Amino acid sequence: MSSPVRNRYDFILIFDVQDGNPNGDPDAGNLPRVDAETGCGLVTDVCLKRKVRNYAMLTKGPTAGYDIFVKEKGVLNRAIGGAYQTLGIDLEKPPAGEKKRNNPGVGQGKEVEKAREQMCKTFFDIRTFGAVMSTGANAGQVRGPVQMTFGRSVDRIVSLEHSITRMAVATEEEAEKQSGDNRTMGRKNTVPYGVYVAHGFVSAHLAAQTKFSEDDLKLLWESLVNMFEHDRSAARGLMATRKLIVFKHATALGTAPAHVLFERVKVERVTADKPPRAFSDYRVTLDGQELLGTPVLSEVLVQT
Repeated sequence: MSSPVRNRYDFILIFDVQDGNPNGDPDAGNLPRVDAETGCGLVTDVCLKRKVRNYAMLTKGPTAGYDIFVKEKGVLNRAIGGAYQTLGIDLEKPPAGEKKRNNPGVGQGKEVEKAREQMCKTFFDIRTFGAVMSTGANAGQVRGPVQMTFGRSVDRIVSLEHSITRMAVATEEEAEKQSGDNRTMGRKNTVPYGVYVAHGFVSAHLAAQTKFSEDDLKLLWESLVNMFEHDRSAARGLMATRKLIVFKHATALGTAPAHVLFERVKVERVTADKPPRAFSDYRVTLDGQELLGTPVLSEVLVQT
């Protein structure tokens, strides 16, 4: 694995959705998430990180060091206990130099630090996003070098509700009630069109702690660009990463505030006489220069 990241990065992720639900809210009947005051659509950071994890699992598979800690149907405590097994630490016996173990089955002292390092070594998403691992055998906590904000739509979104029909029923009883008609009605919600913007940050100092490497960073950029290509479903409609603008600082501490860099990028409507229904209805500029038509990933060096 390559050396830890030594430069600070800030980035802007621009993506869109057409006739889909980018991130349903389970507390609101799975309606698209929305800012109640502005009407702008929202996509949580957790949703975006999930897609990065899924892409890493898909492309890296069983590659050593690229397992995923938080995955579907995963048992977190089992993975934490596995770190101690890999290290050869018996959590039922007293730690080295101690007469007894305070809590059998739970790491203590320097054991926790070793387990935390092993977890970072094993799992890509821990090295990247961090994790709380103080449950079960206890591997402490890790603050990840990569953090992301919610995605927020540039304009207000409209949530449409559609009636759908399934030409089948689940049970014989339902079929008898319908005299063989066998229709089941349902509903789904979509956003006709929306462009969303999320912001992210990569800390070189935290990368040194988790050993988040240049190879990991490359996989992160690749994931953000391609994650929607391998996350298709009828519910999500047509989603795509339209632009990933990366600001690379010349130092670990950085040479400019993140908000100043983000303000250099503008995503603006070019059609005011009709509702937006395509990415061509918007223009993306960096320092006044339009970026449409250029490669999805754009890297900007930030110097003093």
